[in-house]
Amino acid sequence: MPGLLKARLIKPGSRIRVLVVDDSVVIRRLVTHALSEDPAFEVVGSAANGAIALARIPQLNPDVVTLDIQMPDMDGLETLRHIRKQYPELCVIMFSTLTERGATATLEALMLGANDYVTKAANVGSLDVSMAALRSELIPKIKQFFILPGEAPLRATGAEAASARPAPAPSPQPRPAPLVRSRPKVVAIGVSTGGPNALSVVIPALPADFPLPVLIVQHMPPLFTRFLAERLAAHSRIRVVEAEEGMLVEAGKALIAPGDYHMKLARRDGEVRVRLDQGPPENSCRPSVDVLFRSVEEVYGGAAISVILTGMGQDGLRGTQVLKASGAWVIAQDEASSVVWGMPGAVVQAGLADRVASLEQVATEIMKLV
Repeated sequence: MPGLLKARLIKPGSRIRVLVVDDSVVIRRLVTHALSEDPAFEVVGSAANGAIALARIPQLNPDVVTLDIQMPDMDGLETLRHIRKQYPELCVIMFSTLTERGATATLEALMLGANDYVTKAANVGSLDVSMAALRSELIPKIKQFFILPGEAPLRATGAEAASARPAPAPSPQPRPAPLVRSRPKVVAIGVSTGGPNALSVVIPALPADFPLPVLIVQHMPPLFTRFLAERLAAHSRIRVVEAEEGMLVEAGKALIAPGDYHMKLARRDGEVRVRLDQGPPENSCRPSVDVLFRSVEEVYGGAAISVILTGMGQDGLRGTQVLKASGAWVIAQDEASSVVWGMPGAVVQAGLADRVASLEQVATEIMKLV
C-alpha cells in the first residue's frame, strides 16, 4: 500500500534528521526554525528544488523530507516519484497550499506514496502565528512515524519497535453486545492519516447495488474533501459525493463530510438528511468522527456498522463506544495494514471491535454484516 511506513526507532542520543525542500527562502527558514525549537529534531539541510534535494539525500541521510509541491526545475510530485524508487523507506511529508491545484496535487502525492501532508499557512499576518501553525501541525505529523526514546509510539511495528518496549498485554475482549442486534441500516467510516489510500481500497470494493448509505469523515481541509470525493467517485461503483446541507442520505451513496464542517444527521418525514455545522472542533478535528458517530446513533440507534480505519489520535473512540452500547457492529483496521494505528488501535484496545481486519478485508467484513 503506498505510504505504508513502519515506525522507525530513534536511538537514545539521536534525533529525527530532516531535509527541508521548498523554493521559498521564507518557508525554508520558517520550517527550519520551527523544527529546531523541538529537541527531537535536527534539520540537516535544505534545498530549493527537487533536483538539489535528490543530490543531497545520500549526502545528508535524512529520516524525513518535507517536500513542497510547486517548485521550479523539478516539482514535488516528480521528486516524490524518484524518492519512492530510490529510497522507499524515507518518510516524506508534503507541503501544500489551500488551493484547487494544491488539493489535487496533494491527493496525487498521497497516491504516489507520500506519508502525509501539511497545508501552508497563508495570510496569517505574523511570523509568530505562522510558527505556531507549523509547530501544531507539522511536528505531530512527523513524530507519528517515529518511536522516540522515552515516548509511547503512536504506531510501532517490526523488530526494532518490539525490542524498544515491553511485550504488549493481550488485547481486551469485546464488550458484551445486546443479545439481539438490529439489521444494519447505515455504514459510518472514520479515517485520518493514510485515509485517501485506505478509502481507495474500501469504497471501490463495494458493489453497485450496495443496499446501505455510507457516511465518511476523513480529516482533511476544505477543497481537499471535494477532490477526494471526485477521485473516489471515478473509481467506485457506488456514488461518492462531498456532503451538502440537507442532502438526502440514501442507499448506494457515500457522503464525505466537507472540510471544516461537522457532519450530523436529522430524520424528518421518514427521510434522513445531512446537517452541517461549524461547532467547536472535537479531538482538535472538524469534521470529527465522534460527532458523526454520535449523530448516527441518535438517528439509527444500533442499526449501524461503524468502521475505524488508519489515523493518528483517538477521534472516533467515544463515538464508537456510544454506537457499540446501542448494539452497532464495529470493524477496525488491523495494525499491520495501517499507516498509523492510533484511531483503530484505540478502538481495539478498548475492546470495542467485533472485527479486526486488514485493509483489503474491510469491505468483505462490511458485506458479511450487510
